[in-house]
Amino acid sequence: MLTDAIRRKAAESLIQAENERKPIVQLSTTWPQITIDDAYAIQGLVNDIKIAGGSKVIGNKIGLTSKAMQQSSQIDEPDFGVLHDYMRIEDGAKVPFERFIVPRVEPELVFVLGKPLQGPGIGLLDVLRATEYVVPAIEIIDARVQNPRKIFDTVADNGAAAGLVIGGRPVGAMDVDLRWVGALLYRNAEIEETGVAAGVLGHPAAAIAWLANKVGRFGAILEPGRVMLSGSFTRPVWAARGDTLRADFGPLGSLSVQFV
Repeated sequence: MLTDAIRRKAAESLIQAENERKPIVQLSTTWPQITIDDAYAIQGLVNDIKIAGGSKVIGNKIGLTSKAMQQSSQIDEPDFGVLHDYMRIEDGAKVPFERFIVPRVEPELVFVLGKPLQGPGIGLLDVLRATEYVVPAIEIIDARVQNPRKIFDTVADNGAAAGLVIGGRPVGAMDVDLRWVGALLYRNAEIEETGVAAGVLGHPAAAIAWLANKVGRFGAILEPGRVMLSGSFTRPVWAARGDTLRADFGPLGSLSVQFV
């Protein structure tokens, strides 16, 4: 367990790394005694610093939602981070590559809540009832910590959250079988990854239920209007300067972002 002073120092180092676009040495290397509770506490401090600087929280992201990714990270549950307003990117936008360090992209489904969710005891059907609509998204992830990273590094680094593109066609949470929503992820003209949303804990709404129950232990509520990234159902794809990344969700439409 780290002291409050060390947690604060770690948070400030992550803020500096993001501002300067230079990754820092792994927190798990600098402080080998770091725990997952330390990592979430550091994440909270990072977000507090951003909010104090004028940023607004718009939602959450959930990661490590597949068994393969959990096993590779040596954990048995997902992780989560916080989405800020400055991370929103318009569909089709050209984004400066220098805004990121080592950007990668993932296709996901976003749940926008119409009613509050407070755990414990939240199930998949509770999420579907509380959701105003579901819409395709591309998440841009980045790393403010050097490779190879451990789960403590990723969690402290806000789950690698860096950007969010929303587009395509919004649908009601019960209007389609969300398990079978598929995506083709293109880099320029080539398909790099494909997948279906059932890869997220068997059903993407299960990820939202997990988060509601996770934070509900501490009295936190997922509020209406909150944007919830439910987790990727493909491997992340690297983006280089000049690349256009496009996610085609079939009947739900497509969206893209270009790194310039």
